[in-house]
Amino acid sequence: MFAGTVVFLVAMPLCLGIANASGVEPFAGLLSGIIGGLVVALLSGSHLSVSGPAAGLVVIVVDGIAKLGSFSTFLMAVMLAGAIQFGFGMLKAGRFAAYVPSSVIKGMLAAIGLLLIIKQVPLAAGFANDGTHITPAAPGTIATPFGAMSLAACAVAIVSIAILASWESKAMRRFALVRAMPAPLAVVLLGIAITLALDYAAPGFAPPAEHRVSLPSLASFAALNAALDWPNFEQLINPDVWRLAMTLAIVASLETLLSLEAVEQIDPKKRAAHPDRELKAQGIGNMMAGAIGALPITSVIVRSSANVHAGAQSRWSAVIHGVLLLASVFALTAVINLIPLACLAAILIFTGLKLAKPSLFKSVAKQGFARFAPFIVTIVGVLTTDLLIGIVLGIACSIALAIHANLQRPITIAQHDDHFLLSFRKDVSFVGKVALKHHLKQIPDNATLIIDAARADFIDPDVRELIDKFIADAPDRGIHVECRQLDNVARVRPAYPSRMAFFKRALR
Repeated sequence: MFAGTVVFLVAMPLCLGIANASGVEPFAGLLSGIIGGLVVALLSGSHLSVSGPAAGLVVIVVDGIAKLGSFSTFLMAVMLAGAIQFGFGMLKAGRFAAYVPSSVIKGMLAAIGLLLIIKQVPLAAGFANDGTHITPAAPGTIATPFGAMSLAACAVAIVSIAILASWESKAMRRFALVRAMPAPLAVVLLGIAITLALDYAAPGFAPPAEHRVSLPSLASFAALNAALDWPNFEQLINPDVWRLAMTLAIVASLETLLSLEAVEQIDPKKRAAHPDRELKAQGIGNMMAGAIGALPITSVIVRSSANVHAGAQSRWSAVIHGVLLLASVFALTAVINLIPLACLAAILIFTGLKLAKPSLFKSVAKQGFARFAPFIVTIVGVLTTDLLIGIVLGIACSIALAIHANLQRPITIAQHDDHFLLSFRKDVSFVGKVALKHHLKQIPDNATLIIDAARADFIDPDVRELIDKFIADAPDRGIHVECRQLDNVARVRPAYPSRMAFFKRALR
């Protein structure tokens, strides 16, 4: 109960903030959290993972709604994404996430963090949407070239970011209240207090309606039905919908599986969750989210870590958090509507700073060019195109660098007097022909050549043909050729390398 309450207090402002950043109604964000708690948590095999709307999907949601033209069409893509995720789980595709380079994943998260900061700064600075909804002459606002700016909203955002930045410091952790209260909740309570104080003492300077959460009142079943959105099934054959669905499915699955690994590491009991079962649960959750008008769902590490640190023992804490979110929709509407959007923008900006912190760039750069290049390519790709293309570009860069490294000097030659040692350091593809020709031209007449293939499991037939031709012509030039384990090397790439077969024989 305690852990579920803590997660609820962390999740509610995040659900509202992510919905606001996505440009949809706040109810859609809360609805995602409810589905994550009441549906995904019960179906998932994870004991401590908590699902809901994720900051990492904000970019896809905003771009997807803009490209498809309506939220109902976007919901169709969310439903399809859930079906694709369920298919991933049925095909046992969870293991393939381990093949995505960590530098690409870090680049994806860093790019998402940068985009969150870029998109939320205007709202935190006191601008409402495009700045045209507030009269420039209104009290508490000033006219700028970018539109009317609310001074109260700007001040709330600055104070909120300061609180978020200092909340985990040693000086603040000395206080019992700080240790007991999640930082996002403290920011939201501060925002509500400021709104109430200004409404009472100086209504003209209070954050205007455009700068507050606008959750509809659900006093009846008819009001609840009006608050729900339904997918546009006529767009099922739209190729853009399928393209967006695939993007959502891939990114949401990656984020979920990464969160599962992180939760396993911080779980005191080190309990592992089956990735394919989790993908099925997430797929069902997203199909339901698309069907009733919620944002797409993933397993979220922020809420999951809060769950662990609050002492959760089983998935029931996530279920309780979903129940409390559902209750808040009916019982706390008036309180939630006092929350300034600047508070939520500050929470997302701080989340973006943690995803794209400078120390991350430094640590990846220290790992070398082979790790840093895919990291930067992914970030640039996401910022200039979209999330899926950025990930594909990062993976392509990693593959290209891996191929380049694998092709570096597969064949070496050493000389002592008139004796030459030609060594195959690893598997040799057809690209090795160029280096081999260069080395063989260095062998003078009447020399001795030793060809050592002990460390190669596979030699391309083109390379073998070149070696065989040289051996056949060697007597005419007085060259003595000695081959070491050349005949034991496969002429066709084996399904299982010979070294693996050796270890299997040894284990028997």
